[in-house]
Amino acid sequence: MAGPWVKRTDTANADGATGSAPARAATGRAGEALARRYLEAHGLRILECNYRVAHGRSRRGGEIDLIALDTDATLVFVEVRVRRGRMGGGAAASVSRAKQARIVYAARIYLSRLSRMPPCRFDVVAVDGDRMQWLKAAFDAY
Repeated sequence: MAGPWVKRTDTANADGATGSAPARAATGRAGEALARRYLEAHGLRILECNYRVAHGRSRRGGEIDLIALDTDATLVFVEVRVRRGRMGGGAAASVSRAKQARIVYAARIYLSRLSRMPPCRFDVVAVDGDRMQWLKAAFDAY
């Protein structure tokens, strides 16, 4: 049995994801592509994918999986979460307050580039196995 100091790449992580890092990344990319097609089919126009900002050399910045424009001109910042099953509350429950704060930080940077402030919201597209759920206004910028 390995000690707690041994990094395991094939067991469940704290967020409920399983598999190696490359496999999780591929699953995440596939989930983002699926979410993109779903949102486009529901009338959203995708403006950016994987928008990333830095927060300095020693602190994590933020990433927004998808930035879209809704039919009512609302700017939508979308976090896509993928889980094989509903372990740990499922994909939607895995969007922690810390993750929300990083998304909000990135959104503020994105908005600072615009000439006018549009209405905006933060959505989550949760993929649990073969079930997809679009949570509009899943959290606020607090």
